[in-house]
Amino acid sequence: MGLGVYFRRRARWMKYLLAIPALYLCVMIFMGKSSDGGVDSGHDRNSNNNLPVIEGVGEGRPEVPRPAKKKLVYARNAESDKDANVLHAPIPGEDGKTNPDGPGELGKAVTMKKEDLGPKEKTLFDDGWQNNAFNQYASDMISVKRSLPDVRDDRCKEEESGYLTDLPDTSVIVCFHNEAWSVLLRTVHSVLDRSPSHLLKEIVLVDDDSDMEHLKKPLEDYMAKYPKVKIIRAGKRVGLIRARLIGAENAIGKVLTFLDSHCECVQGWLEPLLDRIARNWTTVVCPVIDVIDDSTFEYHYGRASGTQVGGFDWNLQFNWHGIPDHEKQRRKYDTDPVQSPTMAGGLFSIDRKFFQRVGTYDDGFDIWGGENLELSFKTWMCGGTLEIIPCSHVGHIFRKRSPYKWRTGVNVLKRNSIRLAEVWLDEHKKYYYQRINNDLVS
Repeated sequence: MGLGVYFRRRARWMKYLLAIPALYLCVMIFMGKSSDGGVDSGHDRNSNNNLPVIEGVGEGRPEVPRPAKKKLVYARNAESDKDANVLHAPIPGEDGKTNPDGPGELGKAVTMKKEDLGPKEKTLFDDGWQNNAFNQYASDMISVKRSLPDVRDDRCKEEESGYLTDLPDTSVIVCFHNEAWSVLLRTVHSVLDRSPSHLLKEIVLVDDDSDMEHLKKPLEDYMAKYPKVKIIRAGKRVGLIRARLIGAENAIGKVLTFLDSHCECVQGWLEPLLDRIARNWTTVVCPVIDVIDDSTFEYHYGRASGTQVGGFDWNLQFNWHGIPDHEKQRRKYDTDPVQSPTMAGGLFSIDRKFFQRVGTYDDGFDIWGGENLELSFKTWMCGGTLEIIPCSHVGHIFRKRSPYKWRTGVNVLKRNSIRLAEVWLDEHKKYYYQRINNDLVS
């Protein structure tokens, strides 16, 4: 009986002795975490200590889920408070090359969560969407000379040797109004870097009365390094149609190529367009328009077998259709040019003389809308051919809304469509008027 009590008491004291060092260890771990500020400290999130800092700007950017081997250095223009948060072009490292593992390279997506950003970054993120209707914050993280995959079908690469040797040169006309710096520069560099020098006569940038400071002297200073780029100022807001006419009047190339200011051209985009015009000067040609995601800037593309043609409905709205059977039978390969009733209008090439022969754009059209159908109708009705070229690819940011303001009280698209119907549809205009209940007030 006495021995049993003795052993029970001894076991109890042994437990106490083992508990003391365990308790001491827990206390030390707890104190260590407290001195580090915690794992999810609000101070760390707000101070951006865990975000890479872009030199010359001093504001954090979210981590991109791929290794960054080099820092991109950004220049910043502080001439205007309005543009205080505009990031200018990334300056490559000493080797003159951009970071191959950088954000968005090879057309990959730049992903982020707004809730992971600090207060300043959230403001930049929101302002970018508001001002541009796309994710300018993501665009500013991407090099203006980013790489893209060669998205052409293999047969397109094989057919390069069959292009005519005396292709005409072209003036590339890009109209812009308050375009984001990184997006505009990426458009220009994609043309400069992926167009044969002897075929690219010039790039004509037409400023449709932008009021953002970065599109004034900073743009002129930047483009001064590139002799093939010239900037023309409209002087007042004229809209896309008249801005393109200004560009065409000042261009000197044999072929006029029109691009939007938020595009990226891929390898081999230009030669197949010019080859078709060289074979027949009345052929108007369009590249396949790939999609650049407005949120992540991922470059989406398809194969030549998925090429579509343009059409329209009796609301005089452009739409896409599958290639009709008779056109499939006419063509031998998926990479062959496709005849199309209409074009989307933002991206195309046309012989300068043929553009003048069909009367260029109707300068009675206002701002934007309907000009693509008007030029499509004129092409076919005045002896030309309209084609989509599966071997030519250009990416385009498709926005879900227009970020630009214009005068109120006028339905510009309706006004242009009525003019289009009156001039080109003859007895068929009744179908459009039925759709609008014969209401001709715009």
